[in-house]
Amino acid sequence: MNIKYFFIGFLILFSLLVGCKAEDEVDSSIYEGSDLIIGVIGKSPEVREKNINFKRIRLAELESNVAKVSNDYDAVFIMKQYLDQAGEKQFAQVFNELKIPVFFIESKKSYLPFIYDDMTYEEAPNIEDQTYATGIISEEKDTFNYWGYGLYNDTENETNIKDVYSRIFTTIESEVK
Repeated sequence: MNIKYFFIGFLILFSLLVGCKAEDEVDSSIYEGSDLIIGVIGKSPEVREKNINFKRIRLAELESNVAKVSNDYDAVFIMKQYLDQAGEKQFAQVFNELKIPVFFIESKKSYLPFIYDDMTYEEAPNIEDQTYATGIISEEKDTFNYWGYGLYNDTENETNIKDVYSRIFTTIESEVK
């Protein structure tokens, strides 16, 4: 009889443990919308979605052919290692002319150095209430729509980062496309 109770207790405990997940991870939806083509300046992020096509582009291409980039891509991601360059003064006009959203991944300066031509990334102040990704789209000259995406519980891990990308893809489709 004791073995029977031990086995039942073990099954209950095992069921509870299997049902638990880390508190620092979000249980989020995978983007299942239409296929998206995203230009990436830097290394393409790892995402859960199969309907996202990343194509590597250069800042020079963005600067020299705004209309083509706006037509060929649904959005542009600028990864952390290129934020300094993208925050140079001449790119504020580029971001103002783009007709697709631009997302700055891991920017500690939010979107400020990317929309003002009198401020570089280096000169911009760090923003305390930080997001993992910041997005902008030009609505009209010098007017931008802005999005910020934080990490669940402010915890940087693979699951939470992939969740940010899923939410960005949903934004691209629902509010822009």
